[in-house]
Amino acid sequence: MIAELGHFALILGLVMAVLQATLPLYGLYTGSVPFQRTARSAAFLQAFCLSLAFVSLTTAFLQNDFSLDYVARQSNSLLPYYYKISAVWGGHEGSLLLWVLVLSWWSAAVALFSQNLPREMIARVLAIMGMVSVALISFVVITSNPFNYLLPDFPMDGADLNPLLQDIGLIIHPPMLYMGYVGFTVPFAFAMAGLMGGRLDSAWARWSRPWALAAWCFLAVGIALGSWWAYYELGWGGWWFWDPVENASFMPWLAGTALLHSLAVSEKRGVFKAWTVMLAIIAFALSLLGTFLVRSGVLTSVHAFASDPARGMFVLGILTVVIGASLLLFALRADRLNSESRYAWLSRESFLLVNNLLLITATTVVLLGTLFPLIADAFNLGKISVGAPYFNALFVPITLVLLVFLGLGSLTNWKRHQLNAFLPLWKVAVASVALGVALPLFVFGTAPIKVALSLSLCSWVVLSIARDMYLKAKTAKQGFGAGLLRLSRSYYGMQLAHLGLVITVIGVTLTSTYSVEKDVRLGMGDRVEVGNYQFEWQGVREYKGANFESIQAKIQVFKDNKSIEYLYPEKRVYVVQNRSMTEAAIDGGLFRDLYVAIGEPLENNQWAVRVYYKPFVRWLWLGALVMAFGGIVAMSDRRYRLQKTSAVVAGTVELSK
Repeated sequence: MIAELGHFALILGLVMAVLQATLPLYGLYTGSVPFQRTARSAAFLQAFCLSLAFVSLTTAFLQNDFSLDYVARQSNSLLPYYYKISAVWGGHEGSLLLWVLVLSWWSAAVALFSQNLPREMIARVLAIMGMVSVALISFVVITSNPFNYLLPDFPMDGADLNPLLQDIGLIIHPPMLYMGYVGFTVPFAFAMAGLMGGRLDSAWARWSRPWALAAWCFLAVGIALGSWWAYYELGWGGWWFWDPVENASFMPWLAGTALLHSLAVSEKRGVFKAWTVMLAIIAFALSLLGTFLVRSGVLTSVHAFASDPARGMFVLGILTVVIGASLLLFALRADRLNSESRYAWLSRESFLLVNNLLLITATTVVLLGTLFPLIADAFNLGKISVGAPYFNALFVPITLVLLVFLGLGSLTNWKRHQLNAFLPLWKVAVASVALGVALPLFVFGTAPIKVALSLSLCSWVVLSIARDMYLKAKTAKQGFGAGLLRLSRSYYGMQLAHLGLVITVIGVTLTSTYSVEKDVRLGMGDRVEVGNYQFEWQGVREYKGANFESIQAKIQVFKDNKSIEYLYPEKRVYVVQNRSMTEAAIDGGLFRDLYVAIGEPLENNQWAVRVYYKPFVRWLWLGALVMAFGGIVAMSDRRYRLQKTSAVVAGTVELSK
């Protein structure tokens, strides 16, 4: 009964999406206000229906309803209840249902928090989001319905969830990632609505920016969680492997970063309009492309969900139609995207433009590296693998150049900047180089050129931010402290995000350079030294979990001959699928991780053991969290709170305070 309710709610959600996509546009065409107002009601009803469908599917998992094909393939009666919940989105059909559910929530949020926007604008925005919903819910209903039955013959128990996905991180990671992925539909919808209505002014950028910020924050946290999961769950100590599915989420984040900067310029100065619209299209297109890559079966990855080419063609068709239509609209309305002001070649606008070009270049590098093997295979050019050397050789230099312009941009005036105003920065540059060399020498005793260069540029950004804050605060008549308090939350959020990027770059640089890894054979009482720490093997014991059997090792960690920690790495066998998994043991800290994973048993009661010393590895994820927190702070700025709209004057909508 619960499955039938969920299926009915899914179909009703599709009906609501169709109404959301059509009735508001009909109202705009005929001038009917009641039809325009149906956009909000349809968005709320669609969110309710899809939420009911999702709750129904979750209930089926918790009740072990193996008459449903999807539940039988993704769950098992031995599976703990919390993994049964994550199993709802652990496979293709459920992940798509989560996708459209999140999209409906974004639509409902726009309907709820945009009460004071012009009626015509919000009707267009919600109608466009409704069109996207129609396409994707149709995909779920036609090709990926999670409510299909296995009647009359169905198994008494399920095939179990992939052991890789039986992890607490997978309970949080996909919803966060989807909130970011799907969230870029909102700025895309605002951009298309602006093109349709012929209004792309500073008010439009102000309306779009908090939604883009929210999506960017969710995606940053989702990517960080995915990286953290790969680090501790896969048992090989890696935090990023340029996996195609990792790239699929990274590309819209890079494009979204460029979009945020472009929206800031459009809001502040009324320029970069065409650039901003194009970036909104690109960010959304890359989100759909990620959906195609993960669900088409064209690539192999531990993150991939499906291997059905028919499903991939459906998504590819959606991608082609949506992006083709948006680019056509962009081309038809490009003449209305003229800048409202001018700026000199030496100005903050110019530096932001360079930063955006670098970000889009970085996105292109990742896109080409991800798609080239697929293109080569399609044209029978052979199996070509594009791995980390390609990405590191191109992406790393772009990031370092980006840090240079990031520091300069924060110290540059809008519209025009005097070249001689950069002269005092020589002190900042000298201090940055000194710190870049001294810090690794002090902590690690060596300072390779690549480390000194990276840390010098990171120091350059931090000192530039500090100088900018000092210059802005010292001009306040009430004093330096009052000047700091007067700076806007948007400003502080921006600088926090930049600091988060610096923290991540520092983490990448130090852990990539100074990590120590050893593969050894250990028996009872044997020791191995890694990074000034000694690891002593103290035997194994058997352990039985809810749906797995485990051999757990006991390893004592010493430093300076003093015991500091016990680590318990495991080798698990999941009984339903008879699959073996490595569970690493990690002693984590702010400045270093000790990481141990066990392999196979060897002769003479010895085991293959891999031991890592990984300095500053947690700064990778700390930086992502700081970036996301900076975005939240920026969203709380008073400019983005609900405001009353003034009248439309000369075709331009302005928001009153």
